[in-house]
Amino acid sequence: MSIDQIVIYSILVATMAFFLWGRLRHDIVALAALLSCVVAGLVPPSGAFEGFGHPAVVTVACVLILSHGLRATGAVDWLARSILPRNAGQLPSLLALMGLGAALSGFMNNVGAMALLMPIAFQVSNQLDLTPGQVLMPLAFGTILGGMTTLIGTPPNLIVSSFRADEGLGQFSLFDYSAVGAPVAIVGVIFISMIGWRLVPERKPATHDGFETGAYFTELRVPESSKAVGLTLRKFEREIEDSDVQVVGLIRNEVYLNAPHGQRRIRPDDILVLEAEVDALAEALSVFDIKLEQSIVVPEERNGADGELEEEVPSGPNADLGADRRGSRDVILRELAVLPGSSIIGRSARDIHLRARYGLNLLAVSREGLPPGSGLRNVKIRSGDLLLVQGPAEAASEFIDEMGCVPLVARDLRIPNKRMAIIAGTIMVGAIALVAVGLLPAAVAFALGVLASMVLGTVPLREVYTSVDWPVIVLLAALIPVAGAMESTGAAGLLARGLVDSVAQGNAVVALVVVMVTTMFLSDLMNNAATAAVLCPVALGISSTLGANPDTFLMAVAVGASCAFLTPIGHQNNTLILGPAGFRFSDYWKLGLPLEGLVLAISVPLLLAVWPL
Repeated sequence: MSIDQIVIYSILVATMAFFLWGRLRHDIVALAALLSCVVAGLVPPSGAFEGFGHPAVVTVACVLILSHGLRATGAVDWLARSILPRNAGQLPSLLALMGLGAALSGFMNNVGAMALLMPIAFQVSNQLDLTPGQVLMPLAFGTILGGMTTLIGTPPNLIVSSFRADEGLGQFSLFDYSAVGAPVAIVGVIFISMIGWRLVPERKPATHDGFETGAYFTELRVPESSKAVGLTLRKFEREIEDSDVQVVGLIRNEVYLNAPHGQRRIRPDDILVLEAEVDALAEALSVFDIKLEQSIVVPEERNGADGELEEEVPSGPNADLGADRRGSRDVILRELAVLPGSSIIGRSARDIHLRARYGLNLLAVSREGLPPGSGLRNVKIRSGDLLLVQGPAEAASEFIDEMGCVPLVARDLRIPNKRMAIIAGTIMVGAIALVAVGLLPAAVAFALGVLASMVLGTVPLREVYTSVDWPVIVLLAALIPVAGAMESTGAAGLLARGLVDSVAQGNAVVALVVVMVTTMFLSDLMNNAATAAVLCPVALGISSTLGANPDTFLMAVAVGASCAFLTPIGHQNNTLILGPAGFRFSDYWKLGLPLEGLVLAISVPLLLAVWPL
């Protein structure tokens, strides 16, 4: 064993030890490993940061941005409402929820898919009289399984493909992973839906630490094209009853009707006054294609049909601010609490020229007592009111400073935009198609998709960079040169020969099982992308030693890296559900261990059939 091999082994052992220790973030550990290799002369300084331009890293970043666009525009919310059954039995509900999670994870970031479907999982658990954890863990595992089905489903797949390209064999195509990954995911989803969920411990969820805002009163204007036109109010409420939305008033021809009769039919241009949790408003907006009365409309979309009334713009130094800001497409939703002594107390949105002066719209008000009957812009604000406002981030900050309000803890509030959702979905499908037919490499195709998203506004410009999980990007970029050092020093080949001789004893099938089990084990303890980067050189070394097909071993790494089911730290989706489900560290293996055994039993024969040794 050479000095360089001893050094790289020492760095890798220390890196894994720090990963397992968990006190330092994964990207910090990976960066320390990279710099250690540079200082030790194992990675040339000129190539230390080449990983940041690696196609796999670029693709991961772009997929994260496009996934955010699908989420922000409400495209996935619409898909969930269209596919998931209402009031179905236990098996259909779990199958539909997990199946949707797995399908989404094949084409978008699986953490994003999990975050989108978590609220629905809570609703399903209530409907089925299950604890939240008995639905959250199946959903988390389903989204992880779905990631193994395509090239872009999870970062380890991209890393595995990049190592294949470095060997001169070319990249894996978008659906090369599907022949093995799809059957494994399907069987896994069916197993969990029928049997596996019973293995999840029943735990009482942790208390919710967020600020409970209660119900808001808001106004929805019904356009002529809305599906709500002609429905009775009772029928309208029944369609969205799962969202806990209640119609408490109706404004027609500027006349306010308090507690209107349920048999009254909805007409075009009616304004419905609703009482609802702010997170529940999206369903009413999407199901019936209606808009919040005060929603911002960018200039090219303003046609006068949405019923908005222009305010008189005040004179003075701020006269042009509102007009400039209304043209911004980069808008946010912000919840504000009105403090005692605030200068907005006793005044309305119309009084302070909220839209003209600040470029902000008042979308909803939360207050004890009856809803206002004179329209939101005429409501006199009181101390303790909670306001939901929409507008540019800088305008919201200025309003907060000037008016004595305080922003609440940030929440992911989404008001769906049907037009933007269609555009976002088209962009994602177009990028996938370019990769699938081989017209462009994945990195270029998805970068083109990001550019289209920025130009067309499906991802607000201020969120393009914040939607990227930068610790993951740094982790990947740092470990790619470290993995290259394993190859260049011969350390990967030495380790591979040791495993072949001592464990597999020259048997290629046994060696394949060893690679997959090792990958599974490490993925449960450290980041799955890091696991793939470390084990790909080893897998290639074993295949070379045995004279076997390298694709078989690389695919074994890809499948194993997507099987982090034993601990809450193996995958971010497992970590996401730890608190909301009230789980303990030891709860995961009870379902995770049988699932990993099932994956191993199915994937090895499939690998041997699809990618013969």
